[in-house]
Amino acid sequence: MQTLAEVLPYPPSLIIKKLNSLYFTRMDRREYNTQGTNVFAEDWDSLVVLDACRDDQFRAANTLSGDIETKISRGSNTSEFLKANCDGRDLSDTVYVTASPIYYYHRDDIDAEFHEVVNVWNEAGWHDDAKTVLPETTTRYALDAAQQYPNKRLLVHYIQPHYPFIESDTEFDKKHLHDDAENQKSFWHELNHGRLDISRRRLWDLFEENLERALPHVEELVGELDDRTVVTADHGNMFGERARPIPHSFYGHPPKLYTDSLVRVPWLVQQADERREIVSGESRANADADGIDDETVSDRLADLGYVEM
Repeated sequence: MQTLAEVLPYPPSLIIKKLNSLYFTRMDRREYNTQGTNVFAEDWDSLVVLDACRDDQFRAANTLSGDIETKISRGSNTSEFLKANCDGRDLSDTVYVTASPIYYYHRDDIDAEFHEVVNVWNEAGWHDDAKTVLPETTTRYALDAAQQYPNKRLLVHYIQPHYPFIESDTEFDKKHLHDDAENQKSFWHELNHGRLDISRRRLWDLFEENLERALPHVEELVGELDDRTVVTADHGNMFGERARPIPHSFYGHPPKLYTDSLVRVPWLVQQADERREIVSGESRANADADGIDDETVSDRLADLGYVEM
């Protein structure tokens, strides 16, 4: 008798993930999590975004002072978060300092007019050995932007705790770097298909170590910014929790699955005695993007594990 995997053209886990996503998106009638927070409608002068940082994981590792609550994200991965919050918006009062290439990669699908986009990941901000942007580098670029644009809102996007794991000698999170393009698979793909033997506890600890590596530099940034600063995340992560309504364990942050593990994010507010005077300005983001090489974008995305999930 044939197994289910032999009969179906796709692995059962992918079929279950698709069926669950149809549930959350009301049969693909919703482009994002409509129950989530519109971050640009919230009160802040600077918004610091940690990539793939769960609310519970942040609370366990947090060293920053401030009032903390939980918000619901509009997306379960970065591109969904950006499109849901930025698409169709005049953000000419905002400078986006980002260590992630995701916005640039999806720029044609996200109709947003930032005053400026500082692509830290492009050339000088990229660490060739770590295959990522180090958190201290993101902080340095963000502080430079705050000085250069004193009358703009500041959106700062750190890569961490998203892998690569900076201080670890792990190999499983770097295997895709050595595969040819046709066979590249992220370690989330390997985990979800039972091809990688690593415990949930070990994976959790690695993400926590990456978060702890970043937090002192986030704290430095928040301490230097004389404004109302919020620290949050674009989305969370699943570490083997069961999705719904069809119960099945998943790892990673697939799109269109709005489970608590993926959309519950921290929202830490640090108050300020004085507020920055925010004014709009002409958008210069597209002009700066013209000099970016597409091969560089592809390489950076691959280094960060954005290959087949």
